[in-house]
Amino acid sequence: MNSPAHLLEQARDKLDEHGTKAWIAIMILGFIFLWPVGLVILFYMIGTNRMGKNCKHSGHHRSGWHWRGRHSFSSGNTAFDAYRDETIKRLEDEQNAFQNFLGNLRASKDRVEFDQFVREQNAKNVTPEPSKPEYPGNPTQAPA
Repeated sequence: MNSPAHLLEQARDKLDEHGTKAWIAIMILGFIFLWPVGLVILFYMIGTNRMGKNCKHSGHHRSGWHWRGRHSFSSGNTAFDAYRDETIKRLEDEQNAFQNFLGNLRASKDRVEFDQFVREQNAKNVTPEPSKPEYPGNPTQAPA
């Protein structure tokens, strides 16, 4: 016998096979028939990134150039198809290299800002406190 959790997993997998449009259709139906169900589906879609162009849960990879070359049909011209696939692969590699560059740039900027913060904190902690005047005699009595 299937548990409710197993049935929900099967439904999720079935919707993922059909992509974002299926999720949106189910969400709209949920709002029409029982609005809390539509709301739960909406929050689930947002929380699991099943909305938008970067839906990673469907059977297709939809970001950037990747989905165009890998899932497009053959043009009938093998030379053109090979050229297209090679160009798309090169663009994907350049995109990945650029993303890595941006990540390294952000990391180095963060490192510089953090190091500056640490230097400022250390400078605050190292500055000597103002010296207190010493009074002869009873230390609790200040001169008048």
